[in-house]
Amino acid sequence: MNVTTKTFDSCGFNTTNVSDICDNRTNQTVVFPLETRPETYFVPVIFFVIFVVGVLGNGTLVMIFVRHKHMRNVPNTYIFSLALADLLVVITSVPFTSIIYTMESWPWGTLVCKISETTKDLSVAVSVFTLTALSADRFFAIVDPLKKFHATGGTRSAKRITIGTTVIVWILSLLIALPASVGSHIKPIPDEENPIFSVCYPFPSNWMGDNYAKMMVLLKFFILYLIPLIIIATFYLGMAVSLITSTKNMPGEIQGIEKQIKARKKVAVTVLIFVAVFAVCFAPIHIFMLFFYLHPDSQELYNDFWHYFRITGFCLAYMNYCANPVALYFVSGAFRKYFNQYLFCKKPTRSRRSTYPHQHTSISLLSVKRNQVSITRNDKQASINRSPDALPMQETTIALLDNGNASERSHSCNKIR
Repeated sequence: MNVTTKTFDSCGFNTTNVSDICDNRTNQTVVFPLETRPETYFVPVIFFVIFVVGVLGNGTLVMIFVRHKHMRNVPNTYIFSLALADLLVVITSVPFTSIIYTMESWPWGTLVCKISETTKDLSVAVSVFTLTALSADRFFAIVDPLKKFHATGGTRSAKRITIGTTVIVWILSLLIALPASVGSHIKPIPDEENPIFSVCYPFPSNWMGDNYAKMMVLLKFFILYLIPLIIIATFYLGMAVSLITSTKNMPGEIQGIEKQIKARKKVAVTVLIFVAVFAVCFAPIHIFMLFFYLHPDSQELYNDFWHYFRITGFCLAYMNYCANPVALYFVSGAFRKYFNQYLFCKKPTRSRRSTYPHQHTSISLLSVKRNQVSITRNDKQASINRSPDALPMQETTIALLDNGNASERSHSCNKIR
């Protein structure tokens, strides 16, 4: 007799019972009482925190983007897309999947099962594709901001490119989530031909048998994790190297601006942290799924370690849906100001001492650039040669995550122009 523990879990999917769900050779299932399992108590608490932080954080991000026109720049458009996808899955999936460790069977029916699995896949796809697009945008904005094809200039064409990219991301994500919307179903788990509980399961047994589950696990690992992670890491690593090394080559007046140098190094560290957070949140879930569905002896090897590793991956994956607002609060002064205003009822303070220095910096930078333009206005070749001197100013003003004053400096530059 193969004795197993009933382990309700999403792991990215609402699977259950390590032996029975994938191996019909199991003769008997022993279900341990809910009150004896520690996950019965701590998982709902974690999910409650995820739900509260996810709704308030992502909801506030959406409100900031909708209510404040000056916050609708290109990078923030991508952040708005991320927040919208995360808010969707927090509302439609978190409240329902949080009970899989506290109830014996899935109580919500087939419709909620399909919605939960679909929005989960949709949000993961939107998140990873948007992060990839955002990393590319940030890379070209920092390394080569004069390229016409990168969308950080705030022009109409840049906005059209950003909106078009976002639409494509959502269309691709809907296609990836389509199998879950069609195939997710309520699967009864039998014990000697008598169903003892049921689960929400995304892999229909009549779709290629066990091979369908293996294929989907592999595809999601490569498409929604490994390949995007490599691309994101490449872009962000290149951007970090450029930010760090370029500070050593700042000419004359620019080299003396210590705050801007520190801000650019802070961006380099921040973006690498985002890559690490993404990797950590989704690594355990993919490791377990690959082990469970592809290892030939996974059922025999399944033990307490894999059980709690599975729960850890389950919780970390959902924590990712509320991580972006928390990260933005700590790294972006502009977003932090609005978070404090809407969530903590703190009125934004406007000080002349904090405003005029930034305006003076912008005027100084622009005066250098305007002098270069006036000298070389009629000489196209010389006009090209002036671009390296203008580069540090552009790199400074477009940095999204350096501090809360970056957007103010860029805004003041636009007014002067």
